[in-house]
Amino acid sequence: MSADPERVFLNAGCGPADTANLPAYFDGWRQMRVDSDPSVSPDVLADLTDLSPIPDATVDAVWAAHCVEHVYEHQVPRVLAEFRRVLRADGFAVVIVPDLQGLGLYLSEDRLHEPVYVSAAGPVTAHDMLFGYGAAIAGGRLSMAHRSGFTPGTLQRCFRALPFAEVLLRRRGPQMELVALARASAAPDDATRVGLMNALGL
Repeated sequence: MSADPERVFLNAGCGPADTANLPAYFDGWRQMRVDSDPSVSPDVLADLTDLSPIPDATVDAVWAAHCVEHVYEHQVPRVLAEFRRVLRADGFAVVIVPDLQGLGLYLSEDRLHEPVYVSAAGPVTAHDMLFGYGAAIAGGRLSMAHRSGFTPGTLQRCFRALPFAEVLLRRRGPQMELVALARASAAPDDATRVGLMNALGL
């Protein structure tokens, strides 16, 4: 009997290797790190709007945590289309972005610079979630600035314009994140959908 083919996931906008916060679901998979910043030593140096170094249908999953908001709004469809292009027929993409609708209370109460949660890098404020992590930007990493943002409705509409078979959307707190699980082919039943979300810690 032949061995199972190696499963590969693309870590889009990977950042430094030692700061990756990946779900245990990917243990045993081969990680392909992709970033436009050469200083983080990615496996593939590429902009998310152009993943042409990666051939069509060659990865089983795309993990894109807090990177899509770094491109301009008009570029978002291109980024998501690239994610879909590199996925195999039974693959899936996970996209995690700040939930701007969830920040409404902070904005209405004039709490722009109040921490929303504490990350491994330090406190993250509503301002950071809107415009990009201030400490990183102040340190010269201008690519960390946010150029677009999402509410549940706008993120869902972005995916609906592309050939994903199904998209599941969840809110995740206290980080005030939107998590989209987009599948290239539909799950056979609800248990499969829920099982994958749970396994990914979503």
